[in-house]
Amino acid sequence: MQKVEQNLIEPMGEVNFKEAKVDASKWMKSLQLKMEDLFVKKGFVLIILGFLLGRALILSQLAPFGIPFFAAVYLMRRDRAPLALVGLIVGAVTVDFSNGIVMFVGSLLVMFFYKVRGPSITSQGQVMSFFVFLSMILVNTGKQYIMYRDMQMYDGMMIAVEAGLSLILTLIFIQCIPLLSIHRKATASLKTEEVISVIILMASIMTGTIGWTIYDLSFEHILSRYLVLIFSLAAGAAIGSTVGVVTGLVFSLASVATLYHMSLLAFSGLLGGLLKEGKKIGVSIGLLIATVLIGLYGEGSANLFITVYESLGAILLFILTPTSLVGKIAKHIPGTVEYSNEQQLYMRKMRDVTAQRVAQFSNVFEALSNSFSQIDEWVKDDDEDRQFDYLLSNVAEKNCQTCHKKAYCWSQNFDATYEGMKDIMIHLGESGSHLPPRVSREWNKHCIRAQKVVDSISQELTYYQANQKLKKQVQESRRLVADQLKGVSEVMEDFAKEIQRERKNHHFQEEQIIEAIQDFGLYINNIEIYSLEQGNVDIDMSVPYCHGRGECEKLIAPMLSDILGETIVVHSEECATYSGGHCHVNFKSAKRFIVETGIAHAAKGGGFVSGDSYTTMEIGYGKYAIAISDGMGNGERAHSESTETLQLLQKILMSGIEEKIAIKSVNSVLSLRTTDEIFSTLDLAVIDLHDAKSKFLKICSIPSFIKRGDKVLKIESSNLPMGIVQDFDVDVVSEQLKAEDLLIMMSDGIFEGPNHVENVEFWLKRKIKELKTDDPQEVADLILEEVIRKKGSIDDDMTILVAKIKHNTPKWATIPVTASKKKGSRIVI
Repeated sequence: MQKVEQNLIEPMGEVNFKEAKVDASKWMKSLQLKMEDLFVKKGFVLIILGFLLGRALILSQLAPFGIPFFAAVYLMRRDRAPLALVGLIVGAVTVDFSNGIVMFVGSLLVMFFYKVRGPSITSQGQVMSFFVFLSMILVNTGKQYIMYRDMQMYDGMMIAVEAGLSLILTLIFIQCIPLLSIHRKATASLKTEEVISVIILMASIMTGTIGWTIYDLSFEHILSRYLVLIFSLAAGAAIGSTVGVVTGLVFSLASVATLYHMSLLAFSGLLGGLLKEGKKIGVSIGLLIATVLIGLYGEGSANLFITVYESLGAILLFILTPTSLVGKIAKHIPGTVEYSNEQQLYMRKMRDVTAQRVAQFSNVFEALSNSFSQIDEWVKDDDEDRQFDYLLSNVAEKNCQTCHKKAYCWSQNFDATYEGMKDIMIHLGESGSHLPPRVSREWNKHCIRAQKVVDSISQELTYYQANQKLKKQVQESRRLVADQLKGVSEVMEDFAKEIQRERKNHHFQEEQIIEAIQDFGLYINNIEIYSLEQGNVDIDMSVPYCHGRGECEKLIAPMLSDILGETIVVHSEECATYSGGHCHVNFKSAKRFIVETGIAHAAKGGGFVSGDSYTTMEIGYGKYAIAISDGMGNGERAHSESTETLQLLQKILMSGIEEKIAIKSVNSVLSLRTTDEIFSTLDLAVIDLHDAKSKFLKICSIPSFIKRGDKVLKIESSNLPMGIVQDFDVDVVSEQLKAEDLLIMMSDGIFEGPNHVENVEFWLKRKIKELKTDDPQEVADLILEEVIRKKGSIDDDMTILVAKIKHNTPKWATIPVTASKKKGSRIVI
């Protein structure tokens, strides 16, 4: 018996439920695609809409919906107009046979007017609505005269009202047809006018179901409440109540007896939207509450059960509706979470595409840089023997081809001839145009055209040297281009990474900050957190105008400092221009260190123009650069060279290119732009304001000094002046600075010191150590004054730049959040 049971049970374990679910989902998706293709793409949904609009009436006798619908379809989707016309005629016939004839004739008139005078693209909506108005006047007047042989003032007034409604509905339907029949982009939002137009169209369609009942339950009531439920869940209370009001208004025009229904729908939309956080259940509860309250107030308890059953029917349809459909509707309505998410998704895609393009450009520049670098490796100078062979071949061609001793020199004594010419070339290259007597005597013995050959070698050697110089300049140009392209590639790569960095939503943290600050008694209108990264906080706020009392700097920034656990300061502030306005403030992390500078300088001989130049600048956010450049010589030319060196360096550094590449690029530009021997020194210090780490790049500059308490440290490096050589390397010296350190940088005019001092470095260290002040400007003035006093004259341009590293202490102390609130106010990142 057990064996039989086992045989019966075992096959059940072999059923693959996952495959069955997958097959079912594929079948449902396939069915959905087929239905979408049949009704939407092929336009059969227009038959259904036309049927319902053909039946729709206002005040039980006006039918202003059908012909406007046909005109809109004919204008927007002419290939689908026959389907819409079929649905309209069939729907109109179900009401009255004469309505079908009016619908057919009115549609023909619209097409006739359109063919006679087709409107331009810019005015086709207005012109088509006028065609509809004219057609409705003609066809209804003809109907009245044919059927009754009489025309009263009341009849004319009703014809005019129906034609006027048709004109307005045509404009509305023209906006709606593209939304229903053409696939819109997911990021396309509906305007307020479009939302209202869609609601009017749907309400008009549902008007065609008036009179349909099942077990005394009205179809139009169920569908209208279902529509309100959909929009309440998708868009909230505002749109939900709007849908209720518009739908109820259209139904009340169709049947005055259902006027109370507008109140029910509007109240249902409002309650359902307020309870949308409860999803479908919450919105459904809102409809039931509104149904009971309005039902008791409107018609009493007699029809209350029928009204409740109608609401239950709408709720049943609502629950059976896929949530994805509600989400698709919400994506097109501004203000909804789904719309915001869709926009963020779209912006994220655009950001990724932009980052990808920037990264591709970065790769292109990197490939170009590598290509130029490889050219320098491939196109190297030929070896000396090959170059010498080329030179000798030119000399021999000019002098030896017609000589009768050619065979003797080049066949019998090749080595002697070759070595003799080689010695001549070497000596001419070293001494210019004169040969040593020994070399000249030996060559005169060997060659009968000695002087002519020497002159020819000298000429060829001049061409050779010029060619070599040109090749070096070309190589340096390639190297400059390669370095620049490499730097641009790195900057673009960093930019691509910055673009791709995900910007998080900080709704919870924003609420925490608002609650903490409002508990303190301050009001914040709006807050936007862009970054809460340690050391890189970025927050925007909109606060009421404080009449210049400085609440942001004195109160809000200190409170943010306590909440975030780091010093926050006001980075920028845009104050309101009037008393009731709002100030827009940007808060950022404060730098841990700041730099105070002092500068003293003097031109040679007490002149007005110094060959030294200096600059202090912020490189991005969090780096500070100090630089001194000394042009060769004195006067205008030296000042121009040093100034241009610093300007080039500043622009390249501000672009984000790394310091070494920036300096090498400046050097290449200076070495290539002129043949004059005008060179510059450069003394550059780059200080990181977050941790006080510093990089020193010294190009033929004298040492710098760091005064730390009673100690004096020396920073030095050895590099040639900028522009003097093409193949250039930069030594970088790193040093960790501390708070209250004094960094002293100077030009060679200061470092040369007094004439009678043998060890200038020791003398300067002693003078710096003996300083009684730590004010940067006073230190610079005192050192310059001491050097000039000891020298007795200003023999060279003198510049001294002093920087003091200090902790960044805000003017206003941190305001702690109260103990009871503090734990809850800490930001969770």
